[in-house]
Amino acid sequence: MIRTSLRPRGSVAARGIAVLAASALVLTACGNGGDDETPAGEDDEQTQEDEAAGTGEAGDRDLTLEIGTVLPQTGALAFLGPPEEAGVLLAEKHINEADLGITVNVTLGDSGDPDNRAYATTVPQLLNAGVHAIIGAASSGVSKLFIDEVVAAERLMISPANTSPDFTTWDDDNLYWRTAPSDLLQGEVLGNLIAQDGVANLGIIYLNDAYGTGLEAVLTETFEAANGTVVASESYNAGDTTFDAQISSVIAQNPDAIVLITFEEVKTIIPAIDAAGFDTTNLYFVDGNIADYSEDFDPGLLEGAKGTQPGPDLGDEFREELNTVWTEAGNPELVDYNYAAESYDAVILAALSALAANSVEGPAMAGKMQEVSGGTGGGEKATDFAAAAQIIIDGGVVDYDGPSGPISFDENGDPTEATIGIFEYDAENSLTRLN
Repeated sequence: MIRTSLRPRGSVAARGIAVLAASALVLTACGNGGDDETPAGEDDEQTQEDEAAGTGEAGDRDLTLEIGTVLPQTGALAFLGPPEEAGVLLAEKHINEADLGITVNVTLGDSGDPDNRAYATTVPQLLNAGVHAIIGAASSGVSKLFIDEVVAAERLMISPANTSPDFTTWDDDNLYWRTAPSDLLQGEVLGNLIAQDGVANLGIIYLNDAYGTGLEAVLTETFEAANGTVVASESYNAGDTTFDAQISSVIAQNPDAIVLITFEEVKTIIPAIDAAGFDTTNLYFVDGNIADYSEDFDPGLLEGAKGTQPGPDLGDEFREELNTVWTEAGNPELVDYNYAAESYDAVILAALSALAANSVEGPAMAGKMQEVSGGTGGGEKATDFAAAAQIIIDGGVVDYDGPSGPISFDENGDPTEATIGIFEYDAENSLTRLN
């Protein structure tokens, strides 16, 4: 896969990090011209008020929004990188094709994971290059390791996949937002699904980080509230390569089913569970590991196993567009689409907030994020960037609903509306959506 860390994309293809760093970082729009009778000084004062309020006319907006991604090209979540980056690139394409007062330039960067720490190089490079918004990380645990750095730099940060409940109350100066719902919702849906499937005794194997511990806690609470019993719950640490102790401990308690709250380690865990004699069709998956395993395991190994993934069912047209923009960038076709829509909407919402604020400065955009998502109520609905941008340019308030759903941010930067998909594996270890 051709995905060089921090490669720039956009209307100036050859523009790299060094060039970005040397370019003007404060990009403001031109003001309105007053009539001949406007007293001296009032024209400039009104222009400044219009820019601050985002109420200028269409001709006033000539913004360039530099976006950097911190998404997994390597590490335990690398399978999420392609759909997420494809979503970002497709949003860039749609925004620039609309030509409505804002141009987006995307620079792709690697988040890695807490083990290889690619983010520790990527984030400073992006911030030093003058990006106005960071899209990422995918992992809640990784985001926690650099969120304060982004906030201190007063840049907007939008994660398409962070689900840890901890971010709801994070001290982020209103600069952190996420288009994926908190695990409070996914945990409830998964816990109730398992109970409805007739499971009485449940085992859990989970990653010991912000994502894993948060989801495990909500899942346990929900399942036990539905009169189920979690008979064993075992954690492992990032970077672990063997899981025999956790598997043995859980299976020893004779669970009817096992939930795997993991990332890529699941490819090691599943064969080990099978070798231990547990029926792998009674496994449950979550967003961190639910993927097409038709090329990884023998047919039938996962047939009947289920899992959950935030996000609505993506239409064929959107999937085709994602594949087109991804393959045109020199990559093979997408296999999974996890968080592609959330990544797309993160970029669209950043651009809309910039238009509404008539500014690409982080705090100014952050001040409009809730509004453009419909979280403040009263906005005019739009389902694509061009229509949404035109509403703003015409002086209205937009309520953008994208392919990931309505979103409608609350004051904490969390989506208040979300869809959790329920999936089942077929005989080929591929996924079928049930809802």
